[in-house]
Amino acid sequence: MANEDVRTEEVRSKPKDDNTRRWLIYAGALLAAFLLGLLPMWWAKTSVDSELKQAQLELRRQELHNTISSAAVYARRGEYETARQHMSMFFTETQAELEKADSTVYTAEQRSQMPALLSSRDEIITLLSRGDPAAAERLSDLYVTYRAATGGVQPVPRREP
Repeated sequence: MANEDVRTEEVRSKPKDDNTRRWLIYAGALLAAFLLGLLPMWWAKTSVDSELKQAQLELRRQELHNTISSAAVYARRGEYETARQHMSMFFTETQAELEKADSTVYTAEQRSQMPALLSSRDEIITLLSRGDPAAAERLSDLYVTYRAATGGVQPVPRREP
């Protein structure tokens, strides 16, 4: 009789074990499908993050470029105070970018050329503060030098009249 009870118990527990095993297989398959679906999304996110970082870097470069070009235009128009504000902003932001350890706005070669541009800060700000028309010419030269240093157009030698 004891032998018969053991067999009956085995028969009763076998379907329970089959159901449990089946649910574990379903859960494992569901988990595997989820992970397989997650990989392409992770890959796409990584790619988009990289593109976003590049776009933000290019935006920062263009903001600095626009600031110096705006200052040159304002100085040419005789709006020296607005030009001074733009140049002050340009010098401050460029200096901040150079001081950042992880900044990638400028390459190593460009970083080496920036101190020469920044050295004229006081002189240009003073000329703009005085409303000196020579400031417009200095700003134009500085703009061309900046463009050449950052990979823009190469400066063309100036013809003296």
